[in-house]
Amino acid sequence: MQQYIKKGMERSAVRQAEESVRNTVREMIADIEERGDQAVREYSRKLDSWDPEAFRLSESEIEACVQSLDERTRQDILFAQEQVRRFARAQKDCLKDLEIETLPGVTLGHKNIPVNSVGCYVPAGRYPMVASAHMSVVTARVAGVKRIVACTPPTQGRVHPATIAAMSLGGADEIYALGGVQALAAMAVGTREIAAVDMIVGPGNAYVAEAKRQLFGRVGIDLLAGPTEILVLADHSADAEMVATDLLGQAEHGPTSPAILVTTSEPLARAALEEVDRQLKTLPTADVAGQSWADYGEIILVADEEEMLALADEIAAEHVEVLTERPRRFLDDLTNYGSLFLGPTTNVAYGDKVIGTNHTLPTKKGARYTGGLWVGKFIKTVTYQECTPEASLIIGEYCSRLCEVERFSGHKAQADLRVRRYKS
Repeated sequence: MQQYIKKGMERSAVRQAEESVRNTVREMIADIEERGDQAVREYSRKLDSWDPEAFRLSESEIEACVQSLDERTRQDILFAQEQVRRFARAQKDCLKDLEIETLPGVTLGHKNIPVNSVGCYVPAGRYPMVASAHMSVVTARVAGVKRIVACTPPTQGRVHPATIAAMSLGGADEIYALGGVQALAAMAVGTREIAAVDMIVGPGNAYVAEAKRQLFGRVGIDLLAGPTEILVLADHSADAEMVATDLLGQAEHGPTSPAILVTTSEPLARAALEEVDRQLKTLPTADVAGQSWADYGEIILVADEEEMLALADEIAAEHVEVLTERPRRFLDDLTNYGSLFLGPTTNVAYGDKVIGTNHTLPTKKGARYTGGLWVGKFIKTVTYQECTPEASLIIGEYCSRLCEVERFSGHKAQADLRVRRYKS
């Protein structure tokens, strides 16, 4: 039976905040559709205090960002990108074209074709999310996307050199210093300055996630990757300092980032609660992490691992960290998660920054039906078919009868025409 040692904000308050976000985003997208670049520029001035001559960075501006990095930082970025690239290539190797003869003369198949153009959103604002450039731009390039557009907001009135460098080193074709809803809407709708793309990807805050939701259909999206989440599953063997550190490490992303501990150990639950309070006294990002923990942090005590598994699948968190005696048990039995971190020797920060798996992952229970961004998200698996005359006659007779059952006269006529043509 579940017992809350600490509970977060009531769902009614969360829903009210979400409704406000939806309305704001709807109005912004409609305005950008109507007024294009003018609206984009006004939102950039209002929200980011950013009004450059052009949002697109020139080759010289990009090169200046790359050259401004010290060699250690540049090599670290290249190392992280190579880990992402290596894993993405291995994933792509799993995607095979198919062609099979299902009946004599009936050939069916599928091809894997990259989308033609992608807009990659890289968050900044409170933190420059350099790693998000690796996750989207590098992966799209491995997939074979022809045109990769990258957008990131300015930070305190200037572009962040490491983020721009990561976009360039990762293979972006166009780089824009533009943030938030206005960036996503511009890429999806298209303006005079930014040609529309076929798909938009990348994580972001609640407004970014909502913009992707509302733009889906006009363009493809990877998934709804909103404010980050962490779920720590721990038993008596876990270390309270480590649990608290890892919870706060995700809570610092923003004031609406859920951080949840589910444990079978009441002593650990109590110790972790005290440890969070202790660490917040010295954590440099305590203003953000503390607000997130106060409103969205939870500690839940459960009876055993079976209850822990059931609750974890119900929560369907973006990141699930397993600090138990048998972490691989959760790899075997857990079904709903964005990415799984097994044992104390790994952690969410590794996945977020460098280890090679993609950090753009489903939030708000999206893990029930989708995984995260990966090379396959940029690839369309499309089918084709081909028949010999003899096979068309056989398929046509079946099709004609089935169309008659459904009263689809026009469909039946297509089949009947082939039957007449190819009957010997």
